[in-house]
Amino acid sequence: MVKQKPTFEAIEPDFGNSFTYNKFDSGRLNKDSTWHYHPEIELVYVNGGAGKRQIGSHLSYYSEGDLILIGSNLPHCGFTDKFTGNKSETLVQMKIDFLGNDFFNIPEMRKIQDLFEVAKSGVAFYGNTKRVIGEKMEKLASQTDFQRLLSILNILNELGHSKEFKVLNAEGFAMETEVKDNDRINVVFNYVKNNFQEDITLAVIADKVNMTVPSFCRYFKKITNKTFVQFVNEYRLVHASKLLAEQPMSISEVCLESGFNNFSHFNKSFKAFTGKSPSEYRNELKKILK
Repeated sequence: MVKQKPTFEAIEPDFGNSFTYNKFDSGRLNKDSTWHYHPEIELVYVNGGAGKRQIGSHLSYYSEGDLILIGSNLPHCGFTDKFTGNKSETLVQMKIDFLGNDFFNIPEMRKIQDLFEVAKSGVAFYGNTKRVIGEKMEKLASQTDFQRLLSILNILNELGHSKEFKVLNAEGFAMETEVKDNDRINVVFNYVKNNFQEDITLAVIADKVNMTVPSFCRYFKKITNKTFVQFVNEYRLVHASKLLAEQPMSISEVCLESGFNNFSHFNKSFKAFTGKSPSEYRNELKKILK
């Protein structure tokens, strides 16, 4: 397999714009599926569908769409693909100082400033906030550049006042703006993304980032607040969640397809991660979908 390099994404707004706006749908898919990072804050609304959230060291499965705010230089993966089943994906990206160095320092912008601080750990919004803001994000498509700017400020202000959110890296994702660390962690994340179904030894992954095993283990725990083994297992379990929800596979097939070679270990790990056994998880999802 070709070694996948980490990606620094350079985002240039269209001429005459201080932010970047994009809308993707079945006719224009978002093909950015690798782990990447950029200095811009990113607000993403996925209209419908289900998929994986991979932001910092956080891994989870979403359904019925998603509304996510990702802080500056926080590594993340694409949220949609041709299998996600979403109607559309709306993306707004902006630098923290996109309206000038001091704009967000005025008293009226305090809530937005607080929001940007929380976004360093990645935030997922739910409930009424996801529905209302999602509708406003969709309306950006028909607005002029100036109307869009006002709408984005209004959206950020409403998100700043919302209590319907979950901080995704609550235990702390220690990395901000350290580009060398971003490069290194992206090598690790991309390798796990491409090889999680295989056995990944600490020796192999430490070699990928030119570190000894003990120094890599200390480094990874410091950056993500998780051991590498824990991170890989969580990646496999999130993939299993997706398969249980979307594929008519037996649970033993899901186990093997997710990189586990021991069925009882898979069952035990899945229950510890989700609070339910794989069969309970699947049955509960069926009830929700009905």
